[in-house]
Amino acid sequence: MIAYAVPLLPKMAKKAAHIEKGKAGEQLAAEYLTGKGYRIVVQNFRAGKGEIDLIGWWGDKLLVFFEVKTRNDDSFGGPEEAITVKKQKLLINTAGVYMEQIGYDWEVRFDVVAIILKKSTLVEIRHHEDAFFWY
Repeated sequence: MIAYAVPLLPKMAKKAAHIEKGKAGEQLAAEYLTGKGYRIVVQNFRAGKGEIDLIGWWGDKLLVFFEVKTRNDDSFGGPEEAITVKKQKLLINTAGVYMEQIGYDWEVRFDVVAIILKKSTLVEIRHHEDAFFWY
């Protein structure tokens, strides 16, 4: 049997690099948040069309859903500005599914973690608490 290496098409290679950057950002965010005292319990929770990057607890009673956005720079606005109202609603609906699954109906918060990574080097992390609200 002969195996052939098939090169990635430029569009596929760009998407693969984008996914890797996002995963690196999520890992950095998880480490950063853990260092701040959060207990991260789930990464990449999916339900329907929605995905929540990180889910964690602040103390014993506050469930926090984190959206992580990673970019090369702020030249077109900060990473956090990429979260549209449509995306917020999708995150809220996905959070509702998670809450049903664990039987939780108390206090929640939606935070955004913006990460600037330049050539795999961390430039900046910005954590925005209460970035948007449950509708």
